[in-house]
Amino acid sequence: MNKIFEIILIITVLVSCKNGKSENTQTPSKTEFQEIITDNYELSKPTENIKAVLILFPGFANKAIDTKREFKIIEITKHNNIAVIYMNYNQKLWLVKDEKLKLAEQLQKILLKNELPITDVYIGGYSSGGNISFLISSFLNENKNFNFKPKGVFMVDSPIDLAALYKSSEKNLERNFSEVSVTESTWIIETLDKRLGNPYNNISKYQEYATYTSETNNIDNLKGLKNTKIRLYTEPDTLWWKENRMADYDQLNSYYIKRLSKDLKESGFNQVEYIPTENKGYRENGDRHPHSWSIVEKEDLMKWITQ
Repeated sequence: MNKIFEIILIITVLVSCKNGKSENTQTPSKTEFQEIITDNYELSKPTENIKAVLILFPGFANKAIDTKREFKIIEITKHNNIAVIYMNYNQKLWLVKDEKLKLAEQLQKILLKNELPITDVYIGGYSSGGNISFLISSFLNENKNFNFKPKGVFMVDSPIDLAALYKSSEKNLERNFSEVSVTESTWIIETLDKRLGNPYNNISKYQEYATYTSETNNIDNLKGLKNTKIRLYTEPDTLWWKENRMADYDQLNSYYIKRLSKDLKESGFNQVEYIPTENKGYRENGDRHPHSWSIVEKEDLMKWITQ
């Protein structure tokens, strides 16, 4: 009888130890993410405990798929429980009033429909998408009809000065150095001539729509961002641009982004960070290009958002 009792006791202890070990080695559950794809945007969001929302605008003619390929930020945002909205909104260098209104309505519907927090929204964009990010963020902050206000906005090497872009394109056509540059410059001049006229004759039209007009130090379209966190990313690699496009420094986005930073700070914008980078610009396929999403240090951007 004692022998049987001893065997039962040993079995009980072994089972107890096994269960205890199982409990101690159990890994904590990870937050699940939901992926939503629509014609207008793609969304990756935590199913619970969303800390913030990051809205990303692509460059001209790019889409969400291009942003996801070139700006691999998703793993970091998932680690920080941040929802990411990749917009398909493109082919815009500026926004007229009706376009601002429609885009603001679209963004608000996206946030509300997907039950995303509206108190911690950050907006950023690459190239022309940076122009859109700044213009729509300023509009949202000034417009009481919308119940969310961006806490931070950033641009990645954006062509902010439309008048300067027109004049730079004229130089590129005169030099006739690069096929890529000539094709792009021809399109820019034709588009700006048709929509805004010639900046030599009517700079006021450019001031009305551009993110920034350096000739007159005009930042009127950004006045809604005075109390918003701002980051200006650019890579002023003058040697690359000279060798590949025969472009001078005062033709580069970098030149006008630096001037914008100075004008904003002098106008009382006290949360402006000008972030010039060096040798970070590479496309996803490995090609060296200073005009790229890759100039953004992703971990540092997350700290800027979460802190």
